[in-house]
Amino acid sequence: MPTLLSLLATLLVQTVAPVAHAQTPLAVSAAARDSTHRALFERGIPYAEFLANAKARREMWQRNSTWTTPPDALVARARATGSGWKLLAVAVDGCSDSVNTIPYIAQLVALLPGVELRIIGSDIGRAIMDAHKTPDGRGATPTVLLLDATFTERGAFIERPAELQTWMLAQKGVLADSEANARKMVWYDEDKGVKTLTEVVALMERAQRGGR
Repeated sequence: MPTLLSLLATLLVQTVAPVAHAQTPLAVSAAARDSTHRALFERGIPYAEFLANAKARREMWQRNSTWTTPPDALVARARATGSGWKLLAVAVDGCSDSVNTIPYIAQLVALLPGVELRIIGSDIGRAIMDAHKTPDGRGATPTVLLLDATFTERGAFIERPAELQTWMLAQKGVLADSEANARKMVWYDEDKGVKTLTEVVALMERAQRGGR
């Protein structure tokens, strides 16, 4: 015959156990985001495949993929953040900002053991773009998410380096779009991806320290 003590213990387990395994709405939504990031990453293609399929701005894609190599100091800093990082890029071949950032990111990733880059188009990645808008409220390509080994988002690079983004936004209503874009392309040619890689490596460093 059960003792009073055993009955109380059974009642306690039945009452507490479901609560101990319950998830808060915040935890559920975070898990859903991580699952979505994993699914999108798995749908993405490696950079070599993206490059082979690029039609718009093809010569520029090929040139920027071989024009220069990442600075040794940035490679060393990126390697110091460890492995397991995944970069999920939303990019299109006709985008002038994509062609001037993604090739350099791909070159950096190729030098980092245990780090992967996958690319998806803006049709698949629209939700990512809309969740990480530019300072003037646009969903833009490229948008590059930094994910950790569990596909948790740890940071994002949006459209173009901050210095160039600030300059471009300041030209609205000052320069014609054609002139601003022409100067943008000159800036990219002179920079050769250094500021893009500096910002991406800084994201990795902050994430490695536990920040976002």
